[in-house]
Amino acid sequence: MKVPVKWLKDYVDIDISPEELGDKLTLSGSKVEEVIISGAEIQNVVTGKILKIEPHPDAEKLVICQVEVGKDEPIQIVTGAPNMKENDIVPVALHGSTLPGGVKIKKGKLRGVLSNGMMCSSDELGIVVEHPVYGLMILPENTPIGVDIKEALGLSSAVIDFEITSNRPDCLSVLGIARETAATLNRSYKKPETGYNSDKSSNINDQLKVEVKDSLCKRYMSRMIKNVKIESSPNWMQERLTEAGVRPINNIVDITNFVMLELGQPMHAFDKRQISSNRIVVERAKDGEKFTTLDEIERNLTSDVLCIKDGETTVALAGIMGGLDSEIKEDTTEVVFESACFDGTNIRVSAQRLALRTEASSRYEKDLDPNLAEMALNRACNLVEQLNAGIIVDGTIDVYENPVTAKKLEVDANWINKFLGTDMSFTDMKAYLERLELPTEVIGDKLSITVPTFRTDINIKEDVAEEVARIFGYDKIPTTLMSSNSLKGGKNERQKTDDTVIARLIASGLNQSISYAFISPKAFDKINLPEDSVLRNTVKIRNPLGEDYSVMRTTTAASMMENMARNYSRSNAEAYLFEIGRVYIPVEGKELPNEKNILTVGMYGDVEYVNLKGVVENLLDILGIDFVKYERETDNAVYHPGKTAALMIRNEKAGVFGEVHPDVCDNYGIDVPVFLAELNLDILYRHANMNRKYTPLPKYPAVSRDMALLIDDSILVQDIEEIIKKQGGSLMEGYKLFDIYKGKQIPDGKKSVAYSITYRANKTLTDDEVTKVHNKILKTCEYKLGAQLR
Repeated sequence: MKVPVKWLKDYVDIDISPEELGDKLTLSGSKVEEVIISGAEIQNVVTGKILKIEPHPDAEKLVICQVEVGKDEPIQIVTGAPNMKENDIVPVALHGSTLPGGVKIKKGKLRGVLSNGMMCSSDELGIVVEHPVYGLMILPENTPIGVDIKEALGLSSAVIDFEITSNRPDCLSVLGIARETAATLNRSYKKPETGYNSDKSSNINDQLKVEVKDSLCKRYMSRMIKNVKIESSPNWMQERLTEAGVRPINNIVDITNFVMLELGQPMHAFDKRQISSNRIVVERAKDGEKFTTLDEIERNLTSDVLCIKDGETTVALAGIMGGLDSEIKEDTTEVVFESACFDGTNIRVSAQRLALRTEASSRYEKDLDPNLAEMALNRACNLVEQLNAGIIVDGTIDVYENPVTAKKLEVDANWINKFLGTDMSFTDMKAYLERLELPTEVIGDKLSITVPTFRTDINIKEDVAEEVARIFGYDKIPTTLMSSNSLKGGKNERQKTDDTVIARLIASGLNQSISYAFISPKAFDKINLPEDSVLRNTVKIRNPLGEDYSVMRTTTAASMMENMARNYSRSNAEAYLFEIGRVYIPVEGKELPNEKNILTVGMYGDVEYVNLKGVVENLLDILGIDFVKYERETDNAVYHPGKTAALMIRNEKAGVFGEVHPDVCDNYGIDVPVFLAELNLDILYRHANMNRKYTPLPKYPAVSRDMALLIDDSILVQDIEEIIKKQGGSLMEGYKLFDIYKGKQIPDGKKSVAYSITYRANKTLTDDEVTKVHNKILKTCEYKLGAQLR
């Protein structure tokens, strides 16, 4: 929010620079984004007096001027401006000067005649004037010659841009910042004048009725102005509006915008002619209703949108924007002022749905104080009288069923000192709070605080401590160490295991990535998820950022494929990524979903299926998981049916990994094979055994035997390995697959598989002992798998 310092000075005595003021306000809790000094872009522009005007010899619309600019000799400037005469004093941009927008002025020739600069208009200087003219800016006759134009026009004003947090709607106004400024500088501040005179000969209640039909409207106030004269607002008002980022329109509209910026209460002005029924009704729109707003866009409304209606016809979207037909026009003579308070959540949702966020809606959505409406209405009437813009009709319409009142908070002052680590006196605390308009009584060790209705953010003792701290000065609070001995830092076992997994995956050549947990429903189509898949049943987000982030993910495959596609589209030759994230599975009958922790691995480049399997095996190894089995996965639409395996741990499915289906890759615009793994970390951790025991080096030698088996091509090598592990017993120390062969010597439909098996015991083994176990393995393979020894 932009606050002109000149406007701020209307309420607070400020005798420090804008930069210093910004620093002090930041230290007291008002976050300053930027201090903007107006006129800073204007350089080397001075006041000059036109001494002589002569026609240009080669251009009818140009003239040659001799201009005195405070130097020894006048300078020559060629111009086409039509409104100046000799002895006029004008702004002159000299050679090498700079104007707003970064415009550089240099000497040069115009139709063959040398021009040593440029005489400027108010627009070229970025200045708002009360009566703009076409041509040069003519300065008063008594303006000194040769002085900097910023000095002559008082352009060295400043605007402070604040970042206002959602819990401080009271600061979304110049008055709110003035209150903070006064508290920060320990000075008093004055409130705007709100008094006015009304015409007792008529009363608004005889001419207009208001009916509030929905509790989303907390308060609705209205007053009427007659004999309205539509004209430009005065220069001082236009200047303040412009510096605050609002375009002046006319006196009535400018008054409502001025009050909104000054007090933080949005207002609306209706042309009384458009309220033909003499009745204002506040109720929701009808589904499918169409309404054209002030920006001339027709909008489709729903029953969630609160409207202001002329009987049955909608004339405005409550708290957002008025209608095109009810806007103030040049011939408007009667105006109805609206000052109301609406439900913040509804305004935010409606504005977002209609893609129509305005200055008004941005304030309403933060839940304004309903008691502010009356002050704003009084201020608007005061300005109408100041500007002589019309006559205020007597009476007020005020529908306010549940008035909001100030609340009381009682806080232990000793607790505040303990909480902050300070040693403030109770009277100092009282003074700090009262500087913020928080009336306080000291009762023994207690502070009894009256919290005004505009401070909706103060509800608990910690809030009070924060107010005391920021006015006392955060920079003055001494640094202290925690005194508790019960606090213990460090990570829990789950976090330590996560770190171990991450370290192993990085050591395997992968990089960690992070994705949003919310995705688009269209992502399920891109990964070819069947229409009847349970994974399409999602948790929907009530206030999504957009359709692309509208549901919580039930699978991480889509998130990882987006990452793969992003890398591939940027011509990265390879990508090896992993992510530890969650999926959210709705549970019937329960409000909260079942959250599962999933490890996702994505790879493309110089890799094959065995590389991905190696990553999985590395992970299982570091987690100490045994009794692992891999089963073919052929019915998963995301993966290639012939190159995918399910990871089974003690007959429990812990995940799936393999090559992504080519059709899915096409959907993401990827022309190379992609390999993906989705592993349930909750299951992996449940079966993990992280206890590592020291094993001494063996005392006795090992015996190695090789075997090459001829088996059917459909038989998995893990079937052989299960037999080796089971039949090898305690003598079998390890095994290694070292060859798989298919060729001329091997019949069709067969393959040769060769293993090296190592035997060892706590003694020196004899050939007979090893042969006995080895033959047992061979015979079992022959019996169960139909294997033949080669």
